[in-house]
Amino acid sequence: MQLLALSSFVAALFAGALAYPSAAVNITARAPASFVHPGVLLNTAQLNFIRSKVNAGAQPWSNAYTTLLNEQLLSQSRTPSPRSVVNCGPSSNPNNGCTDERQDALAAYGNALAWYVSQDSKYAKKAISYFNAWSGVITDHTGDNAPLQTGWSGTSWARAAEIIRYTYTGWASSDITKFENMLRNVYLPEVINGDARTGNWDLVMMEAAQGIAVFLNDKTSYDKAMNRYLGRVPAFVYLDTDGSYPKAAPGSPQTTKAQIISFWQGQTTFVNGIAQETCRDFVHTGYGIASIGHVAETSRIQGTDLYTGDIGTRLRYALGFHSLYQLGASVPSWLCDGTLTLGLGPVTEIGFNAMNTRLGFGMTNTQTLTQNQRPAGTNWLFLGWETLTHAGNTA
Repeated sequence: MQLLALSSFVAALFAGALAYPSAAVNITARAPASFVHPGVLLNTAQLNFIRSKVNAGAQPWSNAYTTLLNEQLLSQSRTPSPRSVVNCGPSSNPNNGCTDERQDALAAYGNALAWYVSQDSKYAKKAISYFNAWSGVITDHTGDNAPLQTGWSGTSWARAAEIIRYTYTGWASSDITKFENMLRNVYLPEVINGDARTGNWDLVMMEAAQGIAVFLNDKTSYDKAMNRYLGRVPAFVYLDTDGSYPKAAPGSPQTTKAQIISFWQGQTTFVNGIAQETCRDFVHTGYGIASIGHVAETSRIQGTDLYTGDIGTRLRYALGFHSLYQLGASVPSWLCDGTLTLGLGPVTEIGFNAMNTRLGFGMTNTQTLTQNQRPAGTNWLFLGWETLTHAGNTA
């Protein structure tokens, strides 16, 4: 295998075209004076864009919508499987309701999207059946993976519920209150303080906390989630402006150089875009990259555009770095001892759309990978149909 020198690597990755933006001015984690609804991952203009493209038979949205409708999670004969206590061990072993909860939340989100595009009330009613089934039963998450499980499911619940609550009139107010109570009392306490064990956990938990806070119009929780996110992202994706080794996350037990290198799976050479879990595998790294983009997208909708500053820069470099190797580039010896475990997953659409389509940055490798993976479906955890929702969507 031909080894790639650092200088050649940088040239191959970005061809010198990507510069750092000026420091963002007055970027804070403050919640808006009034939350935008629907406003978790998608706003009304974005939803209208999706519907117009599908109705016109335009690509890639038309094929992506067909993929959504053919997804088994959207079967109208499928029924919810709620339980009082969801118990999830490491790698969901034991799996007592873990898969059921994640898939029911994703089913609700998929049906919410299908409702908005088609305006067929059967999809809205199906989404509501999932909301009502779980909000009337669940009381707790337990087990080692409880924080991660709550984050994965909470993200999908919040996205789905925002669409239905603010675009469909058939969800009874009493049932909405029950669903709010579920998010407030069962989900939010589990995710709001984050988890230092690894970056993708912390990031998806902040994604869930942010989305839940929007749905609940909870400014205090929104600010808390965003503050933790703004500290975690620089500790998950490295830029050479950070110094000779990565930053530590706020409150992290890994604070010295040796501890941070160990936390980064022993990696000692750092270049723009490498992530804390790169040397673990691209699957888990992709989860973290996805949540970085998801939170930034909701933040933009709520009035603070993080794409134009440090967060966007880290997201852009992370996408470019990992797309290069996912596409088959030779792995240099300085990177993870020359061995990578690939499998990035359908995580690139939102970041690519924000940084390339909206802001105009050239992202050749990310573009190739994104187009190769279309239409993006679901990873059955918390990612859902992002070619349909965000390809070319500048609204």
